[in-house]
Amino acid sequence: MALKRRNKVEATFSMSSMTDLIFLLLLFFVMASTMSSPNDIKINLPQSRAKTTTKHVVAKVSIDNLGNYSVAVGNKRPIAIDPEALEGYLMQVQASDSAMYIALHADQDIAYKEVVRVLDIANQNKMKVVIATKK
Repeated sequence: MALKRRNKVEATFSMSSMTDLIFLLLLFFVMASTMSSPNDIKINLPQSRAKTTTKHVVAKVSIDNLGNYSVAVGNKRPIAIDPEALEGYLMQVQASDSAMYIALHADQDIAYKEVVRVLDIANQNKMKVVIATKK
């Protein structure tokens, strides 16, 4: 009695599912890289040998080389702010978090009085300031 095999096994590989997977991964990484913007404002920070870091930074005040101020609260995008309105804005942020740290990212080429202005605001309102530097 001769039984014939009806299903023939073929040794082939279909690449269509693999290309779909590669395109989905490519799309994911392109979308993820455009949504994250770690440094929107280009600031040339001064150098330091200190290795200390803080964990609980609530407000990030940035001053670029043209003297433009911007403030980023938490993980939100930075917003441009007028230097005279900076104190009021930081007071609003401090009302929500009393143990607030301010990370001051000041360009190394700006006038010293701009840095002192932020330090005075923090000192008058009993806020803690961390001055950002690069390694």
